[in-house]
Amino acid sequence: MPALQVHSAGPGVTVQDLGRPGWTAQGLPRGGAADRLALFEAAALLVSDPTNALLEMMGFGGVFSADHDTRFALTGADMQASMDGAPVAPNTTHLLRTGQRLTIGGARRGVFGYLAFAGGIQTAPVMDSRAAHLTAGIGGRLQEGDSLPLGRDTDPLAGPCRIAPLDRLAGGNIRLMPGPQTGFFASETLDRFASTAFQRSTRGNRQGVRLDHDGAGFMMDGQPNIVSDLVLPGDVQMAGDGVPYVLLAECQTIGGYPRIGTVIPADLPKVAQAMPGVSLQFQWLTVDEADATAQTDATLLRDLKQNRQPLVRDPHDIADLLGYQLISGATRGDDLERP
Repeated sequence: MPALQVHSAGPGVTVQDLGRPGWTAQGLPRGGAADRLALFEAAALLVSDPTNALLEMMGFGGVFSADHDTRFALTGADMQASMDGAPVAPNTTHLLRTGQRLTIGGARRGVFGYLAFAGGIQTAPVMDSRAAHLTAGIGGRLQEGDSLPLGRDTDPLAGPCRIAPLDRLAGGNIRLMPGPQTGFFASETLDRFASTAFQRSTRGNRQGVRLDHDGAGFMMDGQPNIVSDLVLPGDVQMAGDGVPYVLLAECQTIGGYPRIGTVIPADLPKVAQAMPGVSLQFQWLTVDEADATAQTDATLLRDLKQNRQPLVRDPHDIADLLGYQLISGATRGDDLERP
């Protein structure tokens, strides 16, 4: 089986996929990629299964090589990347030839970058998923010298293609739906929450991110006691001082802190990818309006595949141009003169 060699890795590089649904009752959240949209973009580019495992790189990548030719794509955060010194464009398929060094540096925009291979990463599944879940002790961060099995690329010579990614790296407007505890907050507090300009704090990880803001915290009326109940990614939870935290993929499964609302799934990648200092502002939706934004995974993948386009390159920039068969067949040269 082909293998990926890890020559160096940043402190937040892990294997991820779409996570482990169905274990919440046992106290294990779904987990998986912090920006699950990036997995569907990679699947659309590589014409592969969105459940394939890939590498998630939080802030910084590493240096990698493969012992077999394989296509790959970088999605999610815009990360500095090169292959044997030549720049590697994001949201584009590339061929990593045997022994070539793929170097992925820091994120220019966004937080979580993803390195996907055509055959997927084929580590042994744990509870039906290959995703690392560090707080649960499943898997771990990649280290120098690690070797990961890869599925074989069945079409390594397929022409390169690209997609225009859904923009989510610059923060902006975040749509919020009410939850079971929204009514515990005064209407004035809800209005103030929607009119407040937040900045993504430096405090954050795969469990959630803190939102900084000027002014008083967002407290419930009378601070009634809350019985611990189900917590999901996207919930906006208030700490004891009224500072909001948006919960992400590895959040706890139950909690007793009040939650003012829940970020809709379509906008959660914007929160996950917001770099420290990026501005975020919330807009309230009704439950019906939030439901209208829902999209199945199959529809999402179909739409992304329709956005897939062949990559048109300048021959000047193709280092191995002479390795391509540019002319097939031969003629006498008088084709246009003959009847």
